[in-house]
Amino acid sequence: MATKTGKPVSETYPNDLTIDQSSGVGVDATTRNVHDGLGQSTSISLSDDSFRVKPVNDNTVGTFQVTNSGGSPVLKVDTVNSKVRAGASQVAVNTQYAYFGGNWTDQAGFTADIHHAIPFNTGTPTSTAGTTMGSSTSSSFNDTNPSSSLTIAANAHLYTACYWHVRDNITIDEVTWLHGADTATGEAVVAHLMAYTVDTGNGSTSGDLSGGTVVADGATITNAGSEQIYYQSMTVQSADVDAGKVILFTFASDTINSDYSINATVKYHIR
Repeated sequence: MATKTGKPVSETYPNDLTIDQSSGVGVDATTRNVHDGLGQSTSISLSDDSFRVKPVNDNTVGTFQVTNSGGSPVLKVDTVNSKVRAGASQVAVNTQYAYFGGNWTDQAGFTADIHHAIPFNTGTPTSTAGTTMGSSTSSSFNDTNPSSSLTIAANAHLYTACYWHVRDNITIDEVTWLHGADTATGEAVVAHLMAYTVDTGNGSTSGDLSGGTVVADGATITNAGSEQIYYQSMTVQSADVDAGKVILFTFASDTINSDYSINATVKYHIR
């Protein structure tokens, strides 16, 4: 530990901290930088009513930290990713979860090799068979993403239950999903999380989607039937989704041996 005992001021003044205040009146209502005895700026600024931390040279994942007595972080401000993390697990403090899903009776009537939108947690329609989002195959199953656009000519009531209308700029951190078949014979299945621009003009094209982007996807899963529940952690491809977008979770199978119950969880935080 540094000490000034027995040392002249000329040796120790560079380590002294002071506010950038030339008038000599001390701390006042103006937020001023704290610098060392050589006039070099620190990341700290303060006044009689405020305290600010601002990196001088580089953003870091721990620009501001509070730790426990053992040194483990309890609160950390990450200025690289504009994120505040907290707790023992250091999760973003504004982490939230959204859910898509439906039971096997709702999925009855799905068409093979077609992406179908799955209900958002606002409600489950009587049937989602009419919520088609394009083919999942051109030459082989799961070589084609869901459609990048949607023109609603019918079934507006079904699609509405599948829309997650995002109200703030968000970042998707993780997407996982579970599914189970209702018969002993399954098939190859696949899921996608998609983001779209939505028409909200309340005219003849209101609700139509465009500019579709794959937010997350995963490899094909070979479901062997009703003897087990399948799990997948999807790969996030485009994490940032802006306010006003619509997010859909879609499901496709290469044949129709079974109907499926689906349970998807989206972990995200507000940017």
